[in-house]
Amino acid sequence: MITVSENAKSHALTLIKNENRPTDTFIRVGVDGGGCSGLSYKLEFDNLIKEGDQIFEDKGIKIAVDKKSFLYLIGTELDYIGGLNGKGFVFNNPNASRTCGCGESFGV
Repeated sequence: MITVSENAKSHALTLIKNENRPTDTFIRVGVDGGGCSGLSYKLEFDNLIKEGDQIFEDKGIKIAVDKKSFLYLIGTELDYIGGLNGKGFVFNNPNASRTCGCGESFGV
């Protein structure tokens, strides 16, 4: 399962509303090869479920992830941080054995 923090939920709902996205919009997360640690995270808004997607809902936020990416993201919490060191969505991934300094890529 992939979960969503209260901060991530609040910010996602704000973005969906401010960008006038359809009411069936959800968050699509995934993993690609690349980045300084070997794998990088993907996050986007979507409203089309693809064949093979794993679908989760936490705190009223629907999340879709492809089967391959799910293997790397099991147990991950999507969070949102804002502060002097930057702001944005972050992945708290218990499967990552190493991460890069910016937190946008990881290795297992």
